Amino acid sequence: MRANKYGAKRTEVDGIQFDSKMESEYYRQLMLLQRAGAITDLELQPRFTLLDSFKKNGKNIQGIVYRADFQYKEAGQTVVIDVKGVRTKDFNIKKKLFDSRYPDLELKLVTKENGRWVSA
Repeated sequence: MRANKYGAKRTEVDGIQFDSKMESEYYRQLMLLQRAGAITDLELQPRFTLLDSFKKNGKNIQGIVYRADFQYKEAGQTVVIDVKGVRTKDFNIKKKLFDSRYPDLELKLVTKENGRWVSA
């Protein structure tokens, strides 16, 4: 298995494989919120098309699909979450594409600072 360039270690919780320990910890937090009724409709690894496939000069160009970490509903609004230890250039580009394509959805980057979850 290839090492993650950011040092993330795959972790299993409830029989589910997560890409990082931080992501698995946030999953546990979301499960508590769902059990308490604060959020509903929790989904793992939702996929969003950011750019459709197309043809150029007779060649098929593959589209861009973004796979977030979580999606849920809170107070009637759909929230999409990506858990990261650091904001990457790739994430910044994907967020702009996401916001353009899905103006009614909110994409949040969540990280942990001083033991607390924060949206960046």
